[in-house]
Amino acid sequence: MKNTATHNDNVTYDPLTEARALALPSRESMLQRAPSVKRFWDTNTHLLTEAWRAWETSEESPNFEPDTSLLDPKLREAVEQAWLDPTKEVAVQDLWEEVSAGVYQAQFFDPERLADLREYLEAVADAGIPTRPPYGIALNRHGAMLDPRSEGYLAAPAFQAFYRQVMDQYMRPIARLLFPDVMGYDSQTFGFSIQYQVGIDTSLQPHTDASAATLNINMNLPDESFAGSEVDFYDRVSGEVKRITFKPGTAMLHRGNIPHAAHPITSGTRSNMVLWLYGDRMQIPVAGQHIEQVDAKLRWTIPADEADKFAPF
Repeated sequence: MKNTATHNDNVTYDPLTEARALALPSRESMLQRAPSVKRFWDTNTHLLTEAWRAWETSEESPNFEPDTSLLDPKLREAVEQAWLDPTKEVAVQDLWEEVSAGVYQAQFFDPERLADLREYLEAVADAGIPTRPPYGIALNRHGAMLDPRSEGYLAAPAFQAFYRQVMDQYMRPIARLLFPDVMGYDSQTFGFSIQYQVGIDTSLQPHTDASAATLNINMNLPDESFAGSEVDFYDRVSGEVKRITFKPGTAMLHRGNIPHAAHPITSGTRSNMVLWLYGDRMQIPVAGQHIEQVDAKLRWTIPADEADKFAPF
């Protein structure tokens, strides 16, 4: 399918070709957040959005659109039932194992479907359309911004529909279920992808996230092994450190204020999708605040708040 349009002055407009011809700012200028970098993304927002739309309808795009069929069947069934009848949400909770204080792990993606998702993301990477790497974290060299609030985000319409489903139908109600204090601090979303590579991405020092809740999902294929890159979670009360390793398609869900760190990867690569929830203007729960009891039906709702323009990085 040809993806061009003609203006009134008969000049052909081809957003895909024009976007591919853009010269990206240097990584150094992006890491330094030079004013010219913001101008680049602001100036080209419309062009890049149109380019992704054109790519998706072109013969170059994969014959696949990501949707919730990629998710683990048990999780998908439990969540669908909870949306129909919130009193059945305990079946969702039972799928999440507390592997460290306040850190839960579950199978999120179906390992047998991860190849479809990875092939789609590889096609995205090969599209030649500029995307902004998550340069707020120096090691995020091979990822992309996923949320529309972020400059240079992955604006392919099919991916955005999938991203919104994951955030609205899965992450938010599950976070509310496991962490009641998240309720009211979960109207805004943020996300990025990341890939850890040997010799490039050495480690991620102990830190907390600027989120109310963080969902970190592994996207490695079942036969795509890696060594190292474990994640340490720190229990503020006991001082205990739990070291946890990702398995294909598994996810960790935790409050943003839990300190954690990633070890160096020593072989292979680790690919992850990281999603955040927080309140308007990046508000997060205050430790020790009183938690109101909420009816289950309220957990399984989507906030009516409009997306604000604040992005963590």
